Amino acid sequence: MFIIGIAGGTGSGKTTVVRKIVESLPAELVTVIPQDSYYKDSSHIPMEQRQEINFDHPSSLEFSLLVDHIRRLKCGEAINQPIYSYLTCTRSAETIPVLPKKVVIVEGILILTHEPLRDLMDIKIYVDADADDRLSRVIYRDITERGRTVVKVLDRYEKTVKPMHLQFIEPTKRYADIIIPQGGNNQVAINVMKTIIEQRLLLAQ
Repeated sequence: MFIIGIAGGTGSGKTTVVRKIVESLPAELVTVIPQDSYYKDSSHIPMEQRQEINFDHPSSLEFSLLVDHIRRLKCGEAINQPIYSYLTCTRSAETIPVLPKKVVIVEGILILTHEPLRDLMDIKIYVDADADDRLSRVIYRDITERGRTVVKVLDRYEKTVKPMHLQFIEPTKRYADIIIPQGGNNQVAINVMKTIIEQRLLLAQ
């Protein structure tokens, strides 16, 4: 099994990079494990408090469960991936069954902050982008997908997204084996990643 970690700031283009890599591989060979599925359940606190959750701080994630799931996949075991809703800030009672495959991509802004998780990765990638580009993507995403207003998005960006990026996310560049500037627009870097994966799969045959 080849485990790839893809990190980077909010709105950096990680999802596009992941999508382009996945599209280049047969579906039966690759699975994606999103960090976002492993946010801690907040159903025990009032809705007003849930909306103040700092999703950009490592403490918001249940890393122990994510690490356990990656280890199980490496051992050839299936897992039940949680389903998390940003609208309600809760986990669903339902889960997504995930089977072990030859390529596992772990994707999320904070995945390189956790050493036990990093240690499970065969290659670590950091997707980089200018702060203004990331902000424009965050505004669009949070309005269309998470039901937030422009004012709330900008307020959250200044209070949590920006400072957390500088404190926790940007520093994880030093753990990356490959840094991809310009996110999903960097086709050369994505092609390099495709070649690395294809070579690894050939060696595993």
